[in-house]
Amino acid sequence: MIRYRNGIGYDVHKLVKGRDLILGGVKIDSEYGLSGHSDADVLAHAISDALLGAASLGDIGTHFPDTDLKWKDADSLFLLSEIGRMLRENGYTIANVDSTVVIESPRLRPHIESMRIKLSESLGIPVESVSVKATTSELMGFAGRREGVIAMATCSIFSNAGEGAGAGDGVDAGERIEAMGSPRG
Repeated sequence: MIRYRNGIGYDVHKLVKGRDLILGGVKIDSEYGLSGHSDADVLAHAISDALLGAASLGDIGTHFPDTDLKWKDADSLFLLSEIGRMLRENGYTIANVDSTVVIESPRLRPHIESMRIKLSESLGIPVESVSVKATTSELMGFAGRREGVIAMATCSIFSNAGEGAGAGDGVDAGERIEAMGSPRG
């Protein structure tokens, strides 16, 4: 039997001068960037937590702690690709990722497709399986005051593990995944 699981992720980083603004692996022209131990890609971090949560594998801080200098200035897409590998090693396939970034400026619309491509490549899934949306907070709260950026993500993953996986229909798990249009990982 195919077992579906869902996860949610949320992350926030402070906007500061002197850092690059990287969202979904895309460097965006801005006088402000995000503060953090790694490259502070708030979108990649929210997606990471959604995926890890769906698989009950902890969170990004468990696997890549900000107390470890090894991860100082780390490329968050590398971390995301490692999380994709962890999921595959645990028998999961990523069905889809849906995400939202809350930022007043700059406008993200021109960068959304590039973000989707980079995120999908990092995860090894089709770009059609990755959604990135952007919105503002209508000048309310810390995001509205341009003090920080918020990212939220949800995902669906599935596993063919367990008793009776695929039993009774004569279709093996690999053929079932291909028929659904999802990658084997």
